[in-house]
Amino acid sequence: MVKTANLELPLVQAAQAQKHVTVNEALALIDAAAQLRLESVTLETPPSVGVDGMAFFVPPAATGDWALHPGKLAVFSNGGWIFVTPRAGWRAWIVDRAEAAVFDGLAWVAGALAVSPNGAALQAETVEIDVNLAEGTEVESDPVIPAKAVVIGVSGVVSQAITGTLSSWRIGVVGGPDRYGSGLGVSLGSWVQGVTGQPQAYYVPTPLRLEAEGGAFASGRVRLAVHLLRVGIPRV
Repeated sequence: MVKTANLELPLVQAAQAQKHVTVNEALALIDAAAQLRLESVTLETPPSVGVDGMAFFVPPAATGDWALHPGKLAVFSNGGWIFVTPRAGWRAWIVDRAEAAVFDGLAWVAGALAVSPNGAALQAETVEIDVNLAEGTEVESDPVIPAKAVVIGVSGVVSQAITGTLSSWRIGVVGGPDRYGSGLGVSLGSWVQGVTGQPQAYYVPTPLRLEAEGGAFASGRVRLAVHLLRVGIPRV
């Protein structure tokens, strides 16, 4: 079957019977690829029940109906799978990871802003965490800042009103207690939008530290987001 060069859409042939079958397959591929959403890029076994329009990237060790199509996109349509080869530079939303990714010719690279010919990517990432406040003057989150990351800033919102004897609070890290904000509000919906004054690299996993100002915490919850960059390593 003759296909188009980029999306591998089937073309209607002269005097072809049942032209609607070819046209419908082409429309199904366009429908999946135009605003590409991949349910997964790691699932190796096709789902037992498919839904028209759902798409997956087929990994190298795929089985079943995908076994002969590694490196392709599998799109479910009309009770079966149709396949198309992704091109370097394609972008997709990876559903099971809740992140955007760029295809570098071999793999899907999350958050890639730029990718070298051998897969070394500059990646942008936002990591979100909820921090429950307990009694005391300071609370540390889990190590939410990953190793070897450059943090652009930290934002957040009070998702449960902060109680206690404090008048306000600040947020930072060990050695920089107010790096991302101070004098912050305690009521529901109060927010922080702290931008790093200069490139700030972290070489080990690092927690955020919340400190009460003018008193102590009793309870409350803060939802925080760390906005960062990471650099990838090229393939051999």
